[in-house]
Amino acid sequence: MAEKLLRVALKEDRAPQESSSPVESHELCLAQQLEMDASWLPVYHLEPEHVDVIRAFVSSPEKDEERKLKFLTSIAVLFRAATYNSLCQGLDLFCQRYKLAENIKVLLEEEPRDQLHTAVWRSAMFAMTEMSFVEAVLEGKEIGLLQACFSGIFLLPPKEEMQDLKPFLYFTTMKGMDTMLVALVLNSPTSRVNEKMQSIFQMLLTFTTSERASVRERAVGRMRVLSFLLANYSSLKADPNEERHASRAEMQMPIIGQLLGHLLLLLSFKEEETGHLALDALCLLFQFKYQQHCATLTEENTQLQGDWETKTTSLRTSPSATHIIESFAEYLQPSERSDIVRVFIEAMTDSSTFDKEAARNVLDVVRGNPDLWLVDVPKITSCIHKTLGCIKSVPARQSVESLMVSMADKCPQEVVTTLLQVAPGGDSTALALWEAMFSVPQTVRNILKELLSQLWDLKSRLFCTHLEDYCLVRLAMLASRDLGDRAFAATYLDFRFLKEERPAMLSLVLRAIMTLSERDEMARKMKVILPDLMRVLLFGYKAATTKALLVFRTIMAQLERREASHIAVQMAEFLLPLLDDELSQLRESSISLFRDLMMMAVGNDKREMKNVVRLGLLPLFFRLSDQTQSVAKLKQDRRRAQEFLIQSLSYLKDAQASLREAAVRFIALQTLAEDREPSIRSLVAQTVIIILSSLREQPRPRWTLRALCCR
Repeated sequence: MAEKLLRVALKEDRAPQESSSPVESHELCLAQQLEMDASWLPVYHLEPEHVDVIRAFVSSPEKDEERKLKFLTSIAVLFRAATYNSLCQGLDLFCQRYKLAENIKVLLEEEPRDQLHTAVWRSAMFAMTEMSFVEAVLEGKEIGLLQACFSGIFLLPPKEEMQDLKPFLYFTTMKGMDTMLVALVLNSPTSRVNEKMQSIFQMLLTFTTSERASVRERAVGRMRVLSFLLANYSSLKADPNEERHASRAEMQMPIIGQLLGHLLLLLSFKEEETGHLALDALCLLFQFKYQQHCATLTEENTQLQGDWETKTTSLRTSPSATHIIESFAEYLQPSERSDIVRVFIEAMTDSSTFDKEAARNVLDVVRGNPDLWLVDVPKITSCIHKTLGCIKSVPARQSVESLMVSMADKCPQEVVTTLLQVAPGGDSTALALWEAMFSVPQTVRNILKELLSQLWDLKSRLFCTHLEDYCLVRLAMLASRDLGDRAFAATYLDFRFLKEERPAMLSLVLRAIMTLSERDEMARKMKVILPDLMRVLLFGYKAATTKALLVFRTIMAQLERREASHIAVQMAEFLLPLLDDELSQLRESSISLFRDLMMMAVGNDKREMKNVVRLGLLPLFFRLSDQTQSVAKLKQDRRRAQEFLIQSLSYLKDAQASLREAAVRFIALQTLAEDREPSIRSLVAQTVIIILSSLREQPRPRWTLRALCCR
C-alpha cells in the first residue's frame, strides 16, 4: 500500500522546481502588485480561473460547502500546474498575502467531528500535498495543519457508528492523509527530514494511548506508512536539486525508542487490525535498524546484509513483545534501549490503557540482561521516580521496584546520585524506592555504602532536607564497617538513630535494619538496639511498629534464653496494647511475638511473665484466631464444641469460682455460634474447643483459664 502512495506522491514526470529567491526590492514590488491583482504570477496565465477562485473565497464571507471544495481544489490545481511547469516564482508571497495555510486550517477546524459526509478533509489534504512541492510555502505551518488533520479525522467515531458513511469517501480520505504525510517528508530538504519525521511520529504517538480502538487503529496505520518511508528513504528520496541524499547510517531518529516501545505495547490489544498494523510497523523499523547496523560493518561482513528478511519472518511467526524486543536489542543505540524501558515503566501507571501484564513481561526481559538495557541509569531512575506514585496496582508496583533494585545492584553509585538529586525533601516516592532497595540484603549494603560515601561530605548536602540528622548515614556507618560486638554497641549508643520520630524516615531505617538483621552475625550485634525498639512502639506509627516487632523477634532468636528472659518480660508488657489492634498485620505480629516471649521467661522472670500474661488474657481470649478455617474443619470443630459444652455443664456447680466463671463464658459463647459472619462462628468454635480441651485434660483441680496462656 505504501509503495502505491509513494508513486502518487512522487510523480516521476514532474519537472524540477525553479528557485525563487528574488531580492528584497523585487519582493516589495511583487507584493504591491499582489494587492491589486495576481496577473503578475508566472502561473497565472495557465490557471487564471483557479487564482481568481482562491482570491474570491478568501475575501468573501460566504463559505458554504461548494465554495470550500472549489477553493481547496483550486489550490491543488494551481500548485500542481506551477510545479509541473516550473512556474513556482511568487507562490510563497501569494500564500502569505491570502493566508492559504491559515484558511485551510480554519476549514479543517470547522468540520464536524461526529460524521464524515463531505470531501473537505480529503480535498484539504490533497491541497497540502501539492503545496509541499513548493519550497517555504508551508514552512512553520505544517505542525498546526497536521494537528488539525489528526485531531479531526482520528477522533471521528468508528466507521460502523457513522450514519450514511460512504466507504469510498472514508477510504480516499485516509489515503489522502497517507499521501500528504509521504509528500511532506520527501519534499523536505535532506537536512530537515529527521526533524520532520520526528515531529510527525511524536504527534501520532499521543493518539496511540487513546482508550478508543478506532483512534489507535488510525494512528498506528499512519505510523506504518511512515515506518515504510523510513525503511526505504534512501531509495525513495528523489530531489534532483540536492547533490546527495541521506544514507541509512545518517538517518538518526531519536524518537525511535519511544516508537518501538508503544508499538510493542499495541501488539497486546484485542482489536485485530491494530495489532497487525503495529506488527507491520515493527518489522519495517526492524528492517531500518538492521540495515542501518549493516551499513556500519566492514566490507568483509556485507554478506550479513541480505538476511534481514529471514529475521523479519521470525518476528512475524512469533509476534510476542518479549521475542521482538530481544530481536531488536543488539541493533539499538543505548539511548533507544533506555527509551523503550521508560515507555514500559510508564505503561504500568493506573491511567495507562496498555496491558500491564505485557509490560511486566518486557521488564522481566530487561531485568534479565541489565548490562544491555539498564545503561542510562539517571534517565531510567528519574522515570521510575516520576512514575511510581501513579502506580497503585501491587504487581505493577512490585515489578517497577524490582527494576530499581536490579539497577541499584548494577550501578549503585549512579542510582544513589540520581535519586538524591531528583527527590525533593520528604518525597514519599523516593522513600518508597529507598525502602525497596533496602529490602534486599546485598542491595542494602551497597546502597548504604554509597550513601555513606556521598553524604559524609558536608559540602554536598543533597539529602539534608529530609535527612538533616543523617540517620541513614549513621546506620550506613554501622552496616559498612566490620565492627565487633562491643565496638558496634558503642557506635550505636553514640548515634541512637532509632530515636528518629518522623514516621516515614523511621520506617525506612527499620526496613534497612530488618534486612541487615537477616544475617545471624549482624542480628547478634543488634541486641544493643532492643531498648530503642521497645520505645518505637510508643510512637504509635503502625508501619514502623510492625517492622520493629519483626526486627525484635529476629534479634531475640539469636540470644540465649537466660539473656533474653528479662528483655522478654519487658517487651511482653509493651505488646499488651497491640494484641487487640485494629490492623490485622500488626495484631498478628504482636500475638506471634507475645507467644514466643512467653516461652523465653526463666527463673524469677517466669512469675513476672505470668502477671503480664494475665493482663493480656482478655484480648487473647477473643483473638485466638483471625482467620476463617476451611468448611470441613469448621464442621468438625463445631461437633467437638458441642460435645465439650455438654461436659462443661458439671462445672457450673464446681466449688471453685474460677471454673464456674469459665463454664458461664463457654455457654455464653454459644449464643454467637450461629452468627451470620463466618469468621465469628469460626472464632467461637475454636475458642470453645481450645479452652474446654484444656479443662478436660488438666489433671489438677486448681487449674484456671489463666494457665492456658502461660504454659
